[in-house]
Amino acid sequence: MSASDPPPSAETGAALSTVAPQLRALRHHAGLTLESAARAADLSPAHLSRLETGHRQPSLPVLLTLARVYGTTVSELLGETTAARDAVVRADRAEPTRAGGWTYWQAGAPGRGMQALRVHVPHGTQGDIVRVHPGEEWLHVLRGRLRLRLGDTAHLLGTGDSAHFDSLTPHRLAAADPSGCELLFVHTLLQSPSTALCLGPLTGETP
Repeated sequence: MSASDPPPSAETGAALSTVAPQLRALRHHAGLTLESAARAADLSPAHLSRLETGHRQPSLPVLLTLARVYGTTVSELLGETTAARDAVVRADRAEPTRAGGWTYWQAGAPGRGMQALRVHVPHGTQGDIVRVHPGEEWLHVLRGRLRLRLGDTAHLLGTGDSAHFDSLTPHRLAAADPSGCELLFVHTLLQSPSTALCLGPLTGETP
């Protein structure tokens, strides 16, 4: 963990103890070396190693990218299991998960070609991260306002607005209001180790 990283909370530490070995196991299952998996996710091998040993907390964009690289879902990366795939997701059974400041709830069943999430985006988190990866994304603003940049075009989405775009278009998401915003978010799951990217902060800092 770098000197600039805040110490993990008890809740985060418990989550990391599950995520770290799962990340390593899924990489091995995909037949990828640390170097090849890191390259596919546009991470340094040292950074991926810290994620796999629990010394660094993965952000939600990193989890999404690794899920695509390994051909799985964020739920599986987090070690979540479901006894049977159900078409109905009950609100009272959805447990919140936090990653990189974002909070999200599963809004769909595992093992599908799409992953559906309900996401709370706090103000000032991950707004400098550019994402590029195969597939499509659809999002709908449930509450608040979202700043969405697609390529060179900036959009301000309000409550009730939606966006549907090709994920190979470089894109950024950021809450426009201090109270954050809440989204319904759906993306396709495509295993594409050679092209799945999370470009990281625009400042050029190493993740």
